[in-house]
Amino acid sequence: MFKGIIYNIGIITSIFARDNLDKQFCIESPTLIDLKVGDSIACSGVCLTVVDITDNKSFFVDVSEATLKVTNISSWHVGKRVNLEQAMRLSDRVDGHLVQGHVDDVATILAVEEKLNSHVIIFNYPERLSRFIIEKGSVALDGVSLTINSLKEHEFSVNIIPYTWNNTTFKYNNINDKVNLEIDLAAKYINKYLKSR
Repeated sequence: MFKGIIYNIGIITSIFARDNLDKQFCIESPTLIDLKVGDSIACSGVCLTVVDITDNKSFFVDVSEATLKVTNISSWHVGKRVNLEQAMRLSDRVDGHLVQGHVDDVATILAVEEKLNSHVIIFNYPERLSRFIIEKGSVALDGVSLTINSLKEHEFSVNIIPYTWNNTTFKYNNINDKVNLEIDLAAKYINKYLKSR
């Protein structure tokens, strides 16, 4: 479980293809603390397992074909920067919102607008997720906990404050880039409950 607060950015240094269409990524991030083999780590919002660690603070993660199909990981390349969040402790404050690292789909960047010191990013999202997305509700985008500012059919906007802009990968994104989208966990359970009544 994560909270959508990013403290580290990693850089992909190598990619290995597997015979069964899975992939392995090596990600470098010297500032990670107490990272161990077997730990869960959110890589741009995708919960992955650390399978190896090198002395220079690089780590390896395996990504299955199923995960590649539902996330933006298939477009990752050497040199790409990814948001990193280590799994939360039960004693942590939840500064963002509860994030599982189970990506629901991808959202596409339609526009980036600078307003004063902040940035407003407008996304297009899949129609099938519209029942889960509400104005002022929470979403995780590439692992970052954000609040939906405005909402219209198949589009929503979020406001990126300067701290978040400077400490996440949003500043490296371009129009038409796809980001990993995880809807609010509570919305999923409420929807399931209402459907069962």
